[in-house]
Amino acid sequence: MNIRRNRLFAAALVLSVASWGASAQEKEFYKLSTLGPGSSPFLVMSTFANIINNKVANVEVQVNATGAATRHAIEAGRGEIDFFMSAPSVVPLMQKGIAMYANVADAPELAKNLRTLFNFPLGAYHVVTMANSGINSLADLKGKKVFLGPPGGGALRIAQRMVELSTGLKAGEDYESVKLDWSAAAAGFQDGRFDVYFNPTVAPSPVISQIALVRKIRFLGLSEAQLKSEEMQPLLNRPGGTVDVITKGLYGDNQVNEEDVTTLASVVGISTNASLPDDVIYDFTKAFWEGVAELEADAPWLRQISLETAFDELNLPLHPGAIRYYEEIGVAVPDSARP
Repeated sequence: MNIRRNRLFAAALVLSVASWGASAQEKEFYKLSTLGPGSSPFLVMSTFANIINNKVANVEVQVNATGAATRHAIEAGRGEIDFFMSAPSVVPLMQKGIAMYANVADAPELAKNLRTLFNFPLGAYHVVTMANSGINSLADLKGKKVFLGPPGGGALRIAQRMVELSTGLKAGEDYESVKLDWSAAAAGFQDGRFDVYFNPTVAPSPVISQIALVRKIRFLGLSEAQLKSEEMQPLLNRPGGTVDVITKGLYGDNQVNEEDVTTLASVVGISTNASLPDDVIYDFTKAFWEGVAELEADAPWLRQISLETAFDELNLPLHPGAIRYYEEIGVAVPDSARP
């Protein structure tokens, strides 16, 4: 009797394992690469992945938060990953095979494989220093240790130009450019390992809010004269480039600025490979926008992610699956955004 019971149990176990295996095989896995924790894209794109994983059946978006977005674009073009952060300022460089893509022979061809789901504000360039650092303007960066962004990234390039065009100071000559990733930089600034911390991020940034809980901070910005200067215009008018304001008191009593601070800002997007099925992208786009509406009350920074700005500064075509969703809900898709 015991032998029979054991055989029945074994048979049931085999069926159970086989059923579980079939179920696991039915699940579709997608790779998403973004910038590291502490960056605005990490916030938005990890939220995108979480919403999809919770709302779309039998799929899992796996997040890789390492490396530079410029490299992620190449990997997406080759079909090695499924989603990445696209930057309008970087797209023309990839299409022309110049700057960081000068040694990637197939970069222009790979750019043709890319499609976008939507754009969103990367946020204002928060240029932060401790209130007792003695640094009161960008001109005071001379001789200081400054984190501008991870090596090889688009944010680093823009931050360097922001400093040089407004003050004449050059990274590596007039001040030290600290080489860290986003996560290590946030921790390093909080620990006092360098003097100034650049982070283009939606406001209020959770990372900077955490610093402001325990330390008095000052934001550095651009004067009206600097913004109007002829030298600054190419940077202000770059693809995806905007201007934003960090308001007085946005980060609480430990923000010592007595006036609003004007600074650069950027627009970026969540993009993919053109070969992903239309139905998949439709489901993901629909799930994300419905999920954002549900989460806004608990995540104030999400309120800046809006359908009204989803096509701002778009210079990659939308994926047909995304277009289908936007047309379904009555959002007008410009002809320039169609493949």
